[in-house]
Amino acid sequence: MIKYPMTVQGHRALEVEHEFLSKTERPRLSQAIGEARELGDLKENAEYHAAREEQGMVEARIRDIEGRLQNAVVIDVTTIPKTGKVIFGTTVEIANVDTDERVKYKIVGEDEADIKGGKLSHGSPIARALIAKEEGDVVTVKTPGGVIEYEIVEVAHI
Repeated sequence: MIKYPMTVQGHRALEVEHEFLSKTERPRLSQAIGEARELGDLKENAEYHAAREEQGMVEARIRDIEGRLQNAVVIDVTTIPKTGKVIFGTTVEIANVDTDERVKYKIVGEDEADIKGGKLSHGSPIARALIAKEEGDVVTVKTPGGVIEYEIVEVAHI
C-alpha cells in the first residue's frame, strides 16, 4: 500500500477540498443533472452530458482524496527537534554557490508542491539532493540547464 507523506497544512487542505467537493459540488451536480433530465431527450442534451462528465471528474477526485487521506503519513516538523539536517517538512534556505542568489523552499508532499509558493515536492531533484544534508553542506543538483551547486544556509522547523 502506498503511503503519502504530507505536512499538517497539506493534510488539512485535502480535508477542506474533500468537504467542498462532497458537500457543495456533489449536490450541485446532482441538481444540474436532474434539471437537465427534465428537458427531455438525453441523446441531444448537452447540459446533461456536461453535468454527467463533471460529476464523474468530481467523484474520481473525491475517491482520490479519500485514498490519500486514508494512507496519509502526517509529519508535523514543529514537533521534531532541530538538528540542522534537512528532513521532510523543513524550510530550507539555500544559496547558489556561483551567484549567491538565495531562495527558501519547504519540503512537502507531492499534493502540496507549488514551486512559485516555495513548496518543493520531496521527490523533486532539488529536494532529493537536500534531504539528509545539513546546514553548511554544499549540494549538487542536475537541472535541465546544467549542474548547479547550492549551499544550505539554514534549516528551519516552521
